[in-house]
Amino acid sequence: DFSVAPGEFVAIVGDSGVGKSTLLNCLAGLDQWDEGDITYTAQGGARTRLADLDDTARALWRRAHVGFVFQAFHVLPHLDVAQNVALPLMLLGQTDPARVQAMLDAVGLGALGSRLPQQLSGGQLQRVAIARALVHRPGLLLADEPTGNLDPTTAALVMDLLLAQTREQGASLVLVTHSDAAAARADRVLRLTASGMVG
Repeated sequence: DFSVAPGEFVAIVGDSGVGKSTLLNCLAGLDQWDEGDITYTAQGGARTRLADLDDTARALWRRAHVGFVFQAFHVLPHLDVAQNVALPLMLLGQTDPARVQAMLDAVGLGALGSRLPQQLSGGQLQRVAIARALVHRPGLLLADEPTGNLDPTTAALVMDLLLAQTREQGASLVLVTHSDAAAARADRVLRLTASGMVG
């Protein structure tokens, strides 16, 4: 049982296979769960109980309120960098090239908007994923091992960026990681074990 406050950074650590990624997927309404309850409180106080939503309603809720940074980036190879970042806005029926460019600038990719993903390094792709997750200003940001595929220097830069953008937007950040360096930067560290959450 745990809660995450607006603007708070919570890191979840634990052994491989204990269910950290599954927990993130449940928090995003991507996976089903057998027991328990997940409730999201939006700015303004409106509460959403995820179990009450069908698949379509969950997708619409996720689209409006959640940003997800995947370890494997999950950028679309046929879209250029700017189009990948703009995708959450497009799904919300919005077009805001200025906001997309501002996010690209914020992650240090301002001049690379027209490049295709295969023309970027792993660190650059992870920054695209962060920009895409934040461009629609979600209240909840979920990150699954966002530095797992990166060298230590690039990983530190990506964490700097993730934290700076999350704090600037006042989003709640839940990060799953094996990295002690990443977890050390969290406001709170929770350990997931086979018997539950500790922390």
